[in-house]
Order: sequence, then C-alpha cells, then structure tokens
Amino acid sequence: VRPAAMAAERALAMATCTAPVNIAVIKYWGKRDTDLILPINSSLSVTLHQDQLKTTTTAAASRDFTEDRLWLNGKEADVGHPRVQACLREVRRLARKRRGGGEDAAALSLSYKIHIASENNFPTAAGLASSAAGYACLVSALARLYGLEEELSEVARRGSGSACRSMFGGFVQWQRGERPDGTDSLALQVAPETHWPELRVLVLVVSGEKKPVGSTAGMQTSVETSPLLKHRAEVVVPERLAQMMQHIRDRDFEGFGQLAMRDSNQFHATCLDTFPPIFYLTDVSRHIIALAHRYNAHHGHTKVAYSFDAGPNAVIFALADTVAEFVEVVRRSFPPATNGDQFVRGLPVGSAVLPPELEAAVLSQPVPGAVQYILHTKPGPGPQLVDDPSQHLLGPDGLPRSRA
Repeated sequence: VRPAAMAAERALAMATCTAPVNIAVIKYWGKRDTDLILPINSSLSVTLHQDQLKTTTTAAASRDFTEDRLWLNGKEADVGHPRVQACLREVRRLARKRRGGGEDAAALSLSYKIHIASENNFPTAAGLASSAAGYACLVSALARLYGLEEELSEVARRGSGSACRSMFGGFVQWQRGERPDGTDSLALQVAPETHWPELRVLVLVVSGEKKPVGSTAGMQTSVETSPLLKHRAEVVVPERLAQMMQHIRDRDFEGFGQLAMRDSNQFHATCLDTFPPIFYLTDVSRHIIALAHRYNAHHGHTKVAYSFDAGPNAVIFALADTVAEFVEVVRRSFPPATNGDQFVRGLPVGSAVLPPELEAAVLSQPVPGAVQYILHTKPGPGPQLVDDPSQHLLGPDGLPRSRA
C-alpha cells in the first residue's frame, strides 16, 4: 500500500454499534454516590430485543477534527455534558492503561478529537429507558474505536446507572457493590436471552411526553426524604433479588410475574413517599393495572404482569400463548382513536376472539385513544457491532449523513 493511501485510510477511524433498552423487574431508584453513580440497592432487568427498540451510535476519530462533537437524532447536542465526558474520559483512560502508557503507532491516537452520532428508533425520554440504551451504545462504540475488550459495564454506569445493565442481553443483575470507588458495582448476566424463549413483552405506550420529574432529580429527592425507600433498599430488595433470580432460573412465570408487579408497585409507593411526592403513573396507568388484575383473576393465575418505570407507559410481561388474547383485551379497553392499523407494532400478533364470560368479567368502560400503540417484543442480546459501512451515521467527512 502506498504511504499516501495509508495516510488517507488512517485519517478517519470509525465504529458503529447498536445497544438495547432494558426494563428492570427489581427496580433501581436511589444513588449512594451521585458522581460515580453507585446505587443504594442492586437491581435486575430484562434486556429487550433490538429489532424493536435500539440505539445506534457511530463514533469517529480523526486528526482533522478540531473539537469533540455530538449529534442526537440528527441534532447537535452538548458534548460537554458531564456524563458524556465521564464515559469519554474512562474509555480513554482504559485505552491508555491497555497500551501501558506507550503510544502504539498502529493504534488510534488518544489525542484525536472525536465525533459521535446517536439515533434511537423510539421516542427519547418517554419512559422507554433511552438513557440506558444511549450510554451503553456510546461506550460500546468508543470501546470498539479504541480497541478495548474488557468489562465495560462499569464505564457505562458512569453515563447512566441503568446503562450498565444494557451491556448484556437476556436477564441482567446490576450488583450494588460495596467499595466506595465503585469498582465492584457492575452488571452480570443472570441468564441469556435464549434461556426463556416463550417470554414476551408488550410496551403499552400511553404517552410519548417527557416525564414531569426526571429520574436523576427524582431519585435523589427520594433518597433524602423517603423512609420507605431506605427500608426497601436495606430490607426488601436483597430478598426479592434472590427470589427473582430463582424464578428466572426456573422459568416460573407465576413467581416472576407476581414479584415484578409487587416491585413495580413498591417503587411507585416510594415515589409517593417522597416529599414533595412524585407521580409517574397516570389514570391510564392505573386503568391498565386494574385490567391486568381482572384478567389474571378471571384466568385464576398470573398470565400477565405489569411493570412501570419512571413514567406512565406500561411494560407487560406474558408468555407467547397469552399475547393475542391480551392484546385484544387492551384493544377493546382502549380502542385506538385513528391508527387502527398502526396500533400493534413490532413482532406479529395473532387475532383472538374473546369469550363472552371473559368480556363480562374483564372489560369495563372503554377509554378510547388512551393507549397510543402497543409494541410487541421479547428478550434480546446485548450491544452489537455493525459491520456494514453503509450503516454508519457519520459520513467520510465525519459529519452526520443526511438521513433520507
């Protein structure tokens, strides 16, 4: 290869990754260290499939870049955000450490400025855990760019606590850790996504609005004012975590579903116990909760289980053979305003006819248009490298490609 051609090749290094959203079934709420993002309790989540929900991030480095730059969903954003900087700093520190301090001629110069572009295929900040996918994706792309292989959940945690759980697929535990420096506060896979093939997830999107109180501010107010949260973290969660891991190992939906609902309810109880109180659930959220309980009562066991994060959208866990009937129950309870065809998205859902006795026992007054749409998905893998160069979000000039 002619030196000039090689220089041209070397002028721009680029890596693109995708990363998943995760939904906690044992909730994280509250930090014991706000700088290092260390939690007051361990948590456990299910990683959702990237075919339905994912962040894509391209990171590029070049000697020609004059400053670090960041684009989110096509718009330039603040690359100086402290959490973005924390991730950049940590990845560069690991790269430096890996090289033993010496600058490897073949390796990417750590002094080069970096351009980052990130896109979600779902609404940002709508209670769909966009920060988890976003920071997991940022760290994965940066690590790829700098040739890092090691444990990266600790770095992702510095961007967003829940992001450390998006570094793995399937069922994931974020260990609280004990050390003040946070080196033992990291994510571990409990079981891969293949472990429970029948498990399905329905996201009932009731609102794509930004939440009233952001998670970061909300959880610290809770830590400062809620005695229930302290009891939860110290007494309730350790026992629940062990139980939930066992239910997952046993693929016991009855146990898994009941505990997921109880833990979601307790998390929202700690929000109410916060002073001033925080309300993430809406009337529609509460309608969905009541509907799930009536549906399970009618069947005599737990067939659907809800979980709500810091927002009004419901995440419903069910086994595959329940999905079609429950989707029809939701459709009848919240008849779509206009988008009848676009009401169910994601994985295909079969049609179902509701027996009259189910209709009588489970359905109540319909609330038209209250659920915008249902996203049908399932557990999926962790971050993926995108090999196809046409999928890079940045062009050869290091600027965002115009997205048609």
